[in-house]
Amino acid sequence: MSNSKESVQPAGTPARRSGCEAPVVLERLAAKAGIRFMGDCPWDIQVHDAAVYQRVLTQGSLGFGEAYMEGMWDAQALDQVFTRLLRFDIDEKLVGWARIKLFGELLRQRLFNLQTRRRAFQVGEQHYDIGNDVFRAMLDPTMSYSCGYWRGAKNLEQAQFHKLDLICRKLALRPGEQLLDIGCGWGGLARHAAEYYGVEVTGVTISREQQALARERCAGLPVNIELADYRELRGRFDKLVSVGMFEHVGPKNYTAYFDTASRLLKDDGLFLLHTIGIHATSSGVDPWIDRYIFRNGKLPSAYEISKAIDRCFIIEDWHNFGADYDHTLMAWWNNFEAAWPQLEGKYGRRFYRMWKYYLLSCAGFFRSGQGQLWQLILSKRGRDRGIYRSIR
Repeated sequence: MSNSKESVQPAGTPARRSGCEAPVVLERLAAKAGIRFMGDCPWDIQVHDAAVYQRVLTQGSLGFGEAYMEGMWDAQALDQVFTRLLRFDIDEKLVGWARIKLFGELLRQRLFNLQTRRRAFQVGEQHYDIGNDVFRAMLDPTMSYSCGYWRGAKNLEQAQFHKLDLICRKLALRPGEQLLDIGCGWGGLARHAAEYYGVEVTGVTISREQQALARERCAGLPVNIELADYRELRGRFDKLVSVGMFEHVGPKNYTAYFDTASRLLKDDGLFLLHTIGIHATSSGVDPWIDRYIFRNGKLPSAYEISKAIDRCFIIEDWHNFGADYDHTLMAWWNNFEAAWPQLEGKYGRRFYRMWKYYLLSCAGFFRSGQGQLWQLILSKRGRDRGIYRSIR
């Protein structure tokens, strides 16, 4: 359009750039989520290349994310874009070839075990091993790469300390006990439990970078960090904990996972499972997240977890604080953004846009209510436990 026509557009009408007009079907879908193409609100989508529409129509969320990485579109408030889209359940309203692509992903998840032992180390190699400098810059000093507990916290470091201590108190850790940390990350929880509660910790990870740094950070403490898949573990432990690892297990392996946990846990022990959950059972995963962030991951629903632990564990407590993940992700983004000038030379602009899309789309996921964060306390029926008192 000419400038003269743009100057007399009615209030509330999105400004249109020549050649970037959205197809009607996408414009209507976006409008139902309160989003406009080329609009004036922070959550409106600014299109720089009209090819983005074809990418969305043919590839769905994968095309949408890749187009953002390539600079084909922007939004002032990316987190708000995803909050609105996911509250509208945009993933259930895809059309055309994008729907067919989604169906193909559902079949892939149902027919194949994407989390076999052979595949287990892929996410470590492709995500956790990208470089400890990124995670050091983004995370708090405990190197906790999971949801903080923001009750009473004023900043990210306090929220993560509260989370680590909450876990230890829920497990009723006592000096001299043996704690197994399945998916120990960079050793934040192992270090906290050994230092503040006097327990001996065995931590396992599938990331060589995590193992190396965790060993360095836990030096001098009764902590052993191993590189292993959970199915390889042996021994018996007083307490078990798994934080942010269950998302990589996959539905076809849930039974094996909980059977392994039951075998490793002493009869009078406790098992704390900290995991992201999804509001309703889904057979698929977001293809962009699967390709670029967490390879072969799958978020569980409450139904799937309950079904998998049937006859294996008793649920002593189920705590949901998913809203805290929104705060955690926004804090990570602010840290990453502040540190980017020191990281840019190594990682480049495409990585920056990928990481921004990852963190802010996930913030929108939790803010929309689709994403949950659960801590479950599980025990065996034979446990001489008295009454377990829930801790918050």
